[in-house]
Amino acid sequence: MNAEQFKQLVKKVKIAKKLPDAIYFHKDAFADAPADLVKFIKVVAQALKVDESDFDLIKLFKSDFRLSLLSYPTFYEDSYPALKQSVTVDLAKLSHRITKYNNSENPPILHRKETMVSPASKYYQLFCDLTAEGEQAGLYENTRMIGFKGSWERLITKKGYELVDGRLFRSSAVQSPDNDKTIDRHLTAIVRHELSAPLKSLAKNGFLSGDYSIFDYGCGRGDDLRELEAHGIDALGWDLNYRPDADKVISDIVNIGFVINVIEDRDERIEALLGAWELSQKLLVVSAMLGNETLISQFQPYKDGVITSRNTFQKYYTQAELKAFIEMSVDENAIAVAPGIYYIFKDKQLEQHFLQNRHKRAYKWQHLTAPEPVNEEQARILFTQHQQLFETFWLTCLTLGRCPANNEFAQSEKVKEVIGSNKKALQLVLKWFEEDELKTAETMRKEDLLLYFALAMFEKRKPYAQQPEDLKRDIKAFFDTYKIAQHQASEFLFQIADSTLIESLCLEAEKILPASKVDFENGQPHSLTLHKDFITLLPLVLRVYIGAALQMYGELDDIQLIKIHIHSGKVTLLGYAGFYNSPLPELKERVKIKMADQDVDFFDYVVEDKRPLLLNKIDYIDDTFDDYKKQKAFNKRLLKELYKLQVGSNNIYFSLLSELLEQNGTRIRNYNLLKTS
Repeated sequence: MNAEQFKQLVKKVKIAKKLPDAIYFHKDAFADAPADLVKFIKVVAQALKVDESDFDLIKLFKSDFRLSLLSYPTFYEDSYPALKQSVTVDLAKLSHRITKYNNSENPPILHRKETMVSPASKYYQLFCDLTAEGEQAGLYENTRMIGFKGSWERLITKKGYELVDGRLFRSSAVQSPDNDKTIDRHLTAIVRHELSAPLKSLAKNGFLSGDYSIFDYGCGRGDDLRELEAHGIDALGWDLNYRPDADKVISDIVNIGFVINVIEDRDERIEALLGAWELSQKLLVVSAMLGNETLISQFQPYKDGVITSRNTFQKYYTQAELKAFIEMSVDENAIAVAPGIYYIFKDKQLEQHFLQNRHKRAYKWQHLTAPEPVNEEQARILFTQHQQLFETFWLTCLTLGRCPANNEFAQSEKVKEVIGSNKKALQLVLKWFEEDELKTAETMRKEDLLLYFALAMFEKRKPYAQQPEDLKRDIKAFFDTYKIAQHQASEFLFQIADSTLIESLCLEAEKILPASKVDFENGQPHSLTLHKDFITLLPLVLRVYIGAALQMYGELDDIQLIKIHIHSGKVTLLGYAGFYNSPLPELKERVKIKMADQDVDFFDYVVEDKRPLLLNKIDYIDDTFDDYKKQKAFNKRLLKELYKLQVGSNNIYFSLLSELLEQNGTRIRNYNLLKTS
């Protein structure tokens, strides 16, 4: 095998953890890899006298003729296994290097193990849960910091969690095991350095604007309360262990975060939930730890939960079980906002408003606790005296991406009285808030303007004789002159014809988008498909690419998926019946936009019985979609059935799929595949 053959085979590996320079997969996934590649790996191992029992993972380099045989002997036992030995082979130079980590106190460790094994593996769902758990705790926000054991453990502590039996716990009940089953119920005693996941969800959805009073039922040491108070939000809390004498106060929003899962008595659990519900006037937020049978089987059973190795009780819920428990207890509809986090509204108008706006973009919450000290004592006092004014001013700066003009901020006259001008106000607030956030807002606004100008050029719109004053300010702030803005926009417009650039951007986009899929033809990237909700997350050139195509089509009201054809200058729009409420959406409309020809082809699938099914819907959605958990479980089961039937995914109809499944003793019912006998 030569380097080019090796490179092409690496591209064909589907089940693997894919990084910019290499891919990783477990040897148990050999059956899903190209046979020639597997044979070559085994030949290399034999030549170096590396027994198959001495390596677990294979690392294949994308650009170099190199591979590594990696030994992770506790791959299946440890949640984040450590590397024991690495054998790196340079096939071009016919040399190899062995690195041992047996005695290392800080060895490399693994994450996202579900990407390295087949979805048919009995460990796949457990690995998915481990990753989801880490994402919920915010552990993957900076992947450069998590590659080694020491930094990983420090990050877990910083985020306010502990590893117990390989799982993340927010409880600090760490007493040694005893024999009388006395359970230590201390709640959330670890000192955290940022908002908890439920409170982050409230911030994301606009409920921490200061318009609502907050009560934290089971507040632990009060870390969330301290942060909320720093924002001037009316927030109180009670905790059985740390604030037992505090009053339980009726409030607009009540949060009972990761409390019910550490109460071993079911009736007491319901009582706590009802107590929190009675205190809430508008919204109750309930969160609990999630888990499945594979996880639970690792622990000692106790009542309806488990006891960990540190004698702490945990009741692990499935997402559906948690929803059912909440709804049974309070007799109201529970809305899932994240894995293990639900909203229950008393204020039904507020509920409708939330449901209508839940997918709109919101600016990231800024942490204010313990701001950087300033030298000017008067400036500190000034900010404290007029905190709400300056916070409102800051949000306006983030919206515009720049300092607002007087008529762009409603309280400019007040700012003038307090500090003299909007520019001086910006200098002051930057002592409390992150300048990088303003730069991010500036970049977002600048990109939106470049998109606007580029699409105007594509459509050959005549320049407007008069520009709005706010647009003039934007041009001056971000580009200096209109001529420069036009020049930069034209560069982006010309780049959409560069198929090599489009290919690299599509491959990069697949890594950063919440969900998407690159399809290959003859080993080469052919297209990128994504949900329309994720268009704004794409690199600007791809946004221009799609925007140019949509100039010939219009709005995406009945379209769900967008396919960017990498080399042909085309965009396909796909509209599905039942995309948001069915595990198998049916293609009812396909639109192919040919930008080079300035032409649009429409394909309607009016005969419902002949509508092709979307068998891999899970590839295009994330946990912001209501049916994500159900769809994930459904697709996992469906993949197994299709493998048994040796059925492809192209142009198969519901009636044909149902017939094939029934022949194999299986039928589809909602999001379930049920055995018929």
